[in-house]
Amino acid sequence: MNSLDKMLAILDEFNEQTLSIDVARAAECCGSSRASTYRYLQALTRSGLLTPASGGTYTIGSRVIELEMLKRENDPLLRAGLPFIRFSSEELDLNIMLCSYYGDKVLCADLAWPDHSIPEIYKPGRPMPIFRGAMAKVILASLSVSQLKSIYAHNKELIGENGLGQNLTAFLSSMAEIKNAGYCITHAEVFEGLVGIAAPVSDSEDRVLGSVVFVVAAERFESGEHLFFINQIKHIASEIERRIQKRLARDDATPVIAARPGRSPIYKA
Repeated sequence: MNSLDKMLAILDEFNEQTLSIDVARAAECCGSSRASTYRYLQALTRSGLLTPASGGTYTIGSRVIELEMLKRENDPLLRAGLPFIRFSSEELDLNIMLCSYYGDKVLCADLAWPDHSIPEIYKPGRPMPIFRGAMAKVILASLSVSQLKSIYAHNKELIGENGLGQNLTAFLSSMAEIKNAGYCITHAEVFEGLVGIAAPVSDSEDRVLGSVVFVVAAERFESGEHLFFINQIKHIASEIERRIQKRLARDDATPVIAARPGRSPIYKA
């Protein structure tokens, strides 16, 4: 890794369990000497990505929060989708999550959660597994065949382990089935006892931006009309797409920039 990669590797250490880091741990993360690691930490601090904390540790800096605000205020998917999923969730009494696709991962962008019989297990910013769960699978299925071939080449073991195909042909077939249906339903793939019903949200050129998903208790899903869930989630996705295009027609609208996987996409489990 070059110096920049090593410095950014320090940021990868932060997660829901690790909210601060010291020089020794940072040196392990980036594989550098303590002297070099200290310089990286100082550079990250000057940029506002980290801030010094007690006991010689560093924690997430103010610039991260500022960037998050800018993203939330200007992201077309969030601006168009968030008000509508909140309206729809109250109307249907269903928990709805809006997910964004970033090329290398799928994140929970926001959610509306009126059914508190299901714990609030999702949070904005929480990464989703790319090969499990309706919210991610429906995004994956919306990518081009060439992109899917590249993803398979670098993740064939994970794809096989998650039941998406033991070879390229089977993987492409499973993705085509989801894409042609326009929705995806999964049972207990991310959390036990929950069913996900998702539909993709795309831009005007059919490039996927993310997905919208119902999070339903298995008992409610089995006792309900499956076609109702499918039609409603597809309607919500379609309405979000319409609202994105409506905003684009305005002069001050932020252009939609769809993410795409890198040339050598390697995903985590």
